[in-house]
Amino acid sequence: MAGFANTSEKDPVFVFKNVIAYRIEPSWSSTLEAAEQSLDKFRFAPCSPSQEKSSGWTEPRGQAHGPLVESVGGQWLLEFMIESKTLPASVVRRKVDERAAQIEATTGRKPGKKEKKALKEDVTHELLPLAFTRHARIAVWIDPTERRLVVNASNVARADEVVTSLVKALDGFALAQINTQMEPAAAMADWLATQEPPAGFSIDRECELKATDESKAVVRYAKHPLDIEEIRQHIAEGKRPTRLAMTWDDRVSFELTEGMQLRKIVFLEGTLDDAPASSEDNFDADAAIATGELGQLMPELLEALGGEMKLGTAAAAPAVQPATEETADESAPF
Repeated sequence: MAGFANTSEKDPVFVFKNVIAYRIEPSWSSTLEAAEQSLDKFRFAPCSPSQEKSSGWTEPRGQAHGPLVESVGGQWLLEFMIESKTLPASVVRRKVDERAAQIEATTGRKPGKKEKKALKEDVTHELLPLAFTRHARIAVWIDPTERRLVVNASNVARADEVVTSLVKALDGFALAQINTQMEPAAAMADWLATQEPPAGFSIDRECELKATDESKAVVRYAKHPLDIEEIRQHIAEGKRPTRLAMTWDDRVSFELTEGMQLRKIVFLEGTLDDAPASSEDNFDADAAIATGELGQLMPELLEALGGEMKLGTAAAAPAVQPATEETADESAPF
């Protein structure tokens, strides 16, 4: 599920392409109205002329002064906006060099590192009003019943920025990491080695394997059958799958990563049949499809990974997992 668009125009649909999911701790509870009031204090405001970055919550439907929290089928939908200004490094460097040259010509001395740093800050401040502006819109889904938070982000750092804002805005909001009985990399290795994916899932035609030794060698397969001896040999030699393309129930294709992220999510043609035929609002239809399909996929994926691991227990590993395998990526899982 691709993270966000670098554009100033509103995407007309509500989609999830790259997602990172969290579990909301049971201690938190809120009404839709209370959440709306809390988030309103952190509503997005555009950057001032000399401001490099601004972030906050904006209307998911793109309607000015509209609600910051929408409810579709009982699912809460939000959108986090990040506006940033980008200055070409070459332009800043040239301006700094010009001013440093002027100082040298006037005083007969070259500016030191500290003075050059101050010059760079001055130049940046002066050029910011002319800088290119980029907008990142990040869809966020809260499932109050399943106590699940899903962020449409392609990297943990960006998801953390969203989570931090939610924790700051919503009183008592807290998240707990969920571990599975089987590490994703170990499970993917088992599925590839045996060519027996879990029930309801199929293996597609893309994967990446990475060596755990000092070489860190990487082998990638794209649009290639994965039921070949070569892949089994790589796994037997100790390479760990870092990502694997799969399809769930012939309805959703995605790429599972070793850090429990879902990427390149595509809702297949059959899923559109369940969209509300009478809806005139693409937002509601898209939201219903995304939350409905992912809401079913995620629990089944957790089950395929052995279920959630209870506190104090160790993750199980299939026989194909190398004994020297490193600890799994600690990116936020479901």
